[in-house]
Amino acid sequence: MELRPPRDTEELLGLMESVLDGTLDAYSRDDLTRMTARQSAERQYADELARYTSPHDWWQVATLPGDGEPVGFVIPAHNGHHAIIAYLGVLPAHRGNGYIDDILAAGTRLLAAQDAPRIRAATDVGNTPMAAAFARAGYQAFQHRLDLTWPQGH
Repeated sequence: MELRPPRDTEELLGLMESVLDGTLDAYSRDDLTRMTARQSAERQYADELARYTSPHDWWQVATLPGDGEPVGFVIPAHNGHHAIIAYLGVLPAHRGNGYIDDILAAGTRLLAAQDAPRIRAATDVGNTPMAAAFARAGYQAFQHRLDLTWPQGH
C-alpha cells in the first residue's frame, strides 16, 4: 500500500461517496434514507472536514502499488481541542483485506509526528471492524456514547 494526498476535493468526495456503500455508520445510514450518497459526502465535507484548520495535506489516499488504484483514505486532523482521526474509509471492493490497519497506522503516525499528546477517534459500536482496528492499533476506549435517531416525521 502506498499513500498520497488526494488530488483535489472532487477525488476525495468521490472516495467518500464510494465508502458509503455498505457503511456500518449509523449517521451515514440515516443520511442515506434522505439523500444520495453524493449529497451525504458533500454535506459531511462542507460541514466538518473542510472546516478543520489543520493542514489538509495531512489527508491521505491509500493506493495499491503499481497501478495506484485507491483502496481507502484517512483524514487526520485537529478539531481545535484534540488530534483526531476524523474519517477513515476503505472502499467496498477492498474491505476485508487488512488495509484498515495500515490506513489507520498511517494517520496515527502522521499525528504522532506532530507531537500530539493524544489522538482521539470515534466509531459506532455497530461498526465492529472499525472498533477492532482501533483496538489492534492500541487505541483505548475512554468514553461510550449512545446516539439515537428517529425516522423523519416522528
